Amino acid sequence: MAGRRSRDRSITPELLLRAYSIGMFPMSDAADDPELFWVEPEIRGIIPLDDFHVSASLAKAIRRRPFDIRFNTAFDQVVDKCAEAAPDRPSTWINQTIRELYSALHRLGHAHSVEAWEGEELVGGLYGVSLGSAFFGESMFSRRTNASKICLVYLVERLKSQGFTLLDTQFTTEHLKTFGAVDIPKEAYGLLLDKAMEGDTVRF
Repeated sequence: MAGRRSRDRSITPELLLRAYSIGMFPMSDAADDPELFWVEPEIRGIIPLDDFHVSASLAKAIRRRPFDIRFNTAFDQVVDKCAEAAPDRPSTWINQTIRELYSALHRLGHAHSVEAWEGEELVGGLYGVSLGSAFFGESMFSRRTNASKICLVYLVERLKSQGFTLLDTQFTTEHLKTFGAVDIPKEAYGLLLDKAMEGDTVRF
C-alpha cells in the first residue's frame, strides 16, 4: 500500500476531517489492532461522477427493485457489517477505534450510509464521509447478489443530484473499475480535492 504512514492514538473527529481535507485518511493493520496510521497514497482512486458506468445486467437488476434502499437509517450497523469477516474478505482493517470515530462523524453529519434492506434484514451497504463537495468512500459489504453494487448506484445518483464534484474511492479494485473508477496521481487528486473543499459542505 503506497502512502505515508504514521501511527497515532489520539485522532479526534475534528482532526479526521482536517486530514480528509488535505488528502489523508486513517487505517488499521487489523480489526484487533487498536492503533491507526495515516495513509496518503501516491496514486489515488476516484470515480468521475460524469463517467459513472452501470452495466446492462446491473441496470436490469435495479429495475426489478430487489431491495429497499435507505440512507442513514443504520449507520453503525453498516460499519459493523463492513468489519465482519466474509468468504471473500477473511479480515478487515476496521477496528473499534474506527467504529467510534466514524460514528462520531455520523452524529456530526459528516458520515453517511447507503443501505440495502430485504424486509427488515440489512443485506448490503456502504459508508463514507462528506466534506465540501467531496464524498470519500470507506467500505462496502454485500450479503446478497448485487446489494452493494446497487447501493453504489444510489450513492452516485444522490451525489450528482446534490452537487458533489468528487467521489474518492481511495484505491481502485477490479470491481470498482467496472463502474468507471480510475487511478490518478496524488498531484492531480490534490487539485480536485482543493476545488471540492472550496465553499461550504454540500448537503448529503
